[in-house]
Amino acid sequence: MFWNLPTLLTWARIVAIPLIVGIFYLPMPSAEINLWACGLFIVVALTDWLDGWLARRLNQTSSFGAFLDPVADKFLVCASLLILLELGRVNAVVALIIIGREIAISALREWMAQIGASRSVAVHMLGKLKTAAQMAAIMLLLYDGDFGPLGVHARTLGTWLIYIACGLTIWSMAYYLKRSIPDIIAKAR
Repeated sequence: MFWNLPTLLTWARIVAIPLIVGIFYLPMPSAEINLWACGLFIVVALTDWLDGWLARRLNQTSSFGAFLDPVADKFLVCASLLILLELGRVNAVVALIIIGREIAISALREWMAQIGASRSVAVHMLGKLKTAAQMAAIMLLLYDGDFGPLGVHARTLGTWLIYIACGLTIWSMAYYLKRSIPDIIAKAR
């Protein structure tokens, strides 16, 4: 279904991306900008969980929703990484690895679907762990302030997490490639 509640939440996630970017151009103190961007990112990221839960709960799953959901996630992650790169809060190599993996695995999934082997690149727990680490890291790097009474800075914690997410990104890409190689070879014959 094109216009059910879960799909509308996915569309809202896409529409919110320019808002997250636009916050950084507002004439406000940087601490407020960071807080607003982080808060909006958290709300938008939570809709990823909510739309999937609602689709299953309300029996409103659709092939269009299954297509659009990961596209929205990739837009959100890529746009956020580009903002963080512009702000000097993320390393360019890390951003390239994460964005490159997203493009490569999306293309691989599309191709595997065309050859009838999409199960070999079905979402795996490793990919979900990678996504969770990315989202937490991006949230912390957008916030970029002190974190509670411990005096831990969000950028320090976010930087560690984005490096962990980068490692998981490489690992999950290798996993998906390894799983798809037998199907690729079989189809090439």
